[in-house]
Amino acid sequence: ATREGLTMGKLEGKVAFITGAARGQGRSHAVRLASEGADIIAVDTTADVVSVPYALATAGDLDETVRLVEATGRKIVARDADVRDSQALAGAVQAGVGEFGRLDIVLANAGISSPAPTLEMSDDTWQDMIDINLTGVWKSLKASVPHIIAGGRGGSVVITSSLAAVYANENTAHYSAAKAGLVMLMKVMAKELAPHSIRVNTVHPTTVATDMILNEATYKLFRPDLDDPTRADFEEAARTLNRLPVAALEAEDITNTILHLVSDDAKFVTGTTQLIDAGGAL
Repeated sequence: ATREGLTMGKLEGKVAFITGAARGQGRSHAVRLASEGADIIAVDTTADVVSVPYALATAGDLDETVRLVEATGRKIVARDADVRDSQALAGAVQAGVGEFGRLDIVLANAGISSPAPTLEMSDDTWQDMIDINLTGVWKSLKASVPHIIAGGRGGSVVITSSLAAVYANENTAHYSAAKAGLVMLMKVMAKELAPHSIRVNTVHPTTVATDMILNEATYKLFRPDLDDPTRADFEEAARTLNRLPVAALEAEDITNTILHLVSDDAKFVTGTTQLIDAGGAL
């Protein structure tokens, strides 16, 4: 089975909707799924979130994802849409489905990090986190999954949770609460969508080397003992969290598991939590 002389990918003819696709894990997922034959509907936002202590994605970042996906030979529809904005999400998905005629896969990947002590964080820091990392996932699914149902072919949803959903670390109460909330959202939706042959699972990465992690705020979270910690200082501490001898995973390491979950290789896997944590939960 070939397309233009290429070997058929695992996702030939499928369409995937990915949030947080401008960089990091979202970009990695978009490019890999495209290389396996999927056309991509990608969203990210240039909106500012004041409580987030690092630079968020730019329009240029999303343009680069578009370039990388198109370099695989697949098509992509990319839109600026904030996961807090149901209307923008629905419009982006509608534009993509209008272009490609179907939807099969949803990766609810967008998220933020804003470490802070539980009793000292501002109301906005808490609320932004819940609005983006928990409610934003529900809004993303509400905007997209009905298109999978309408297609009548089944499909797959993967929600990006975190090791933080199962293993507690200081200064992450809002993040951990949101990521733990995603687990039961996933399980309820897995039950609701099973009659449509739509599978729903979560992935739970340990620390991943993306812009969300590689910044001063995270370095200080991991090394409160130092005034001006470097990436090397951070990695020293991060290595102690994982049981395997690694400080941080690469985005591709998460993509590998997601590709498995959305392909027919995992056609009976639903309602599960997939740890990709280098033994961090042990």
